[in-house]
Amino acid sequence: MNMAALKVDSSAPRIEAVMAEIRRRISARTLTPGAKLPSVRGFAKAMQVSASTVVEAYERLVAEGAIRSRPGSGFYVSSTLAPLSLADIGPKLDRAIDPFWVSRLALDGRDDMAKPGCGWMPASWMPEDILRRAMRTLSRGDLQHLTDYSTPLGLLPMRQLLSRRLAEQGVQAGSEQIMLVDSGTQAIDLLCRFLLEPGQTVLVDDPCYFNFHALLRAHRVKVVGVPYTPHGPDVALFEQALSEHQPRLYITNSAIHNPTGAVLSPVTAHRVLMLAERAGMTIVEDDIFADFEEQKAPRLAAFDGLNRVVQIGSFSKTLSASARCGYIAAPNDWIEPLTDMKIAASFSGSQLSEMLVFTALKDVHYRRHMEAVKARLANARLDVAARLKGIGITPWIEPQAGVFLWCKLPDRVDAAELARHALAKNMVLAPGNIFGQAETTSAFMRFNVSQCDGPGMIEILQQAMASMRSRA
Repeated sequence: MNMAALKVDSSAPRIEAVMAEIRRRISARTLTPGAKLPSVRGFAKAMQVSASTVVEAYERLVAEGAIRSRPGSGFYVSSTLAPLSLADIGPKLDRAIDPFWVSRLALDGRDDMAKPGCGWMPASWMPEDILRRAMRTLSRGDLQHLTDYSTPLGLLPMRQLLSRRLAEQGVQAGSEQIMLVDSGTQAIDLLCRFLLEPGQTVLVDDPCYFNFHALLRAHRVKVVGVPYTPHGPDVALFEQALSEHQPRLYITNSAIHNPTGAVLSPVTAHRVLMLAERAGMTIVEDDIFADFEEQKAPRLAAFDGLNRVVQIGSFSKTLSASARCGYIAAPNDWIEPLTDMKIAASFSGSQLSEMLVFTALKDVHYRRHMEAVKARLANARLDVAARLKGIGITPWIEPQAGVFLWCKLPDRVDAAELARHALAKNMVLAPGNIFGQAETTSAFMRFNVSQCDGPGMIEILQQAMASMRSRA
């Protein structure tokens, strides 16, 4: 166990701080049932408290039933397993700004709450007419589509459609290499179950989509971030991370990167694939923003031929987040064990959702709708960037497509504190802290340009930053 010195919050009683740290380790499974607790002297040194303080804390935990004492041997975790708490795995975060809290606010927030920090477009931007037509078509179709389980791989016509769509990106995948899942998140979860063991290492971009961190935390793996540049991961640091950590997996976005809006260059893609091949590492490429592209970006899966790269995606951002349907495109010999994993985890997908998404995607109006959305987003990116620049918030790059602006905040403005100020004004922001591990992310904020047209955003940001500067 890492016995590096730990700071004790001076505002909290020392005994309670020791107890809280032991509870955190038990909840996070760092201390498992039956495991021996650190020695009194060793833990006192680590917590920078007296030995008597640790003894009292341990005795109180014994009284609670969390641990038990063995005279002459020490203290041990009780056999009853505490419920797993994802919030307690890894560094303790301010619950006002960690990924789980931001997601809850965006999902549970009232209709009158402004959400520049959420990851999806407003309902008014979604293809309502297409969805309603698809639902009417389904209502008149076979009853089994409304009532039955889906097949293990998922609806065949939908997989055939996906095969053709992937071919447009240069990814050659037959329908037998594609498995439907409920979402991109479920796709990553199944791949983690299939590929990883607790304690192994996974590379992610820094910054990256914040739920990658949350999901990997649930799988009890070590997460290593590689700085992301306007052309993809920093190749030199990527190679260094491979050498130092021997990762099993690298998870990234293809096409439009979340949160930065950057696009992978062909040169960087080629070098990343060469390094992954040499290291024996698998790459999971999340292509959820494909339909927002103005120009086709390189796909790692296209260069690799679905040998070492697995591609995933869904249609929650462009079609409907309520119709849960995503996919995994993988090597042929992976599909059967992944299907078994899917059956074990969720038994079956939703045939109703699969049919709805399939019917909507083959509607001739879907592509026209997306062209209109892309034009609307282009105008929104320019408008929001100009308004933010006017108050000293500057985009890291000027994205050529997509919904996000990754922005640098003015000096002496902390993203997490700014998010807390905005929350008090009924606005959910996405501070850079939740997207990465580097200290520099606290100086950034992600803005969803489709959610920034509400009144008062600039005024709230200005007031919050002025208040923060006055106290600096």
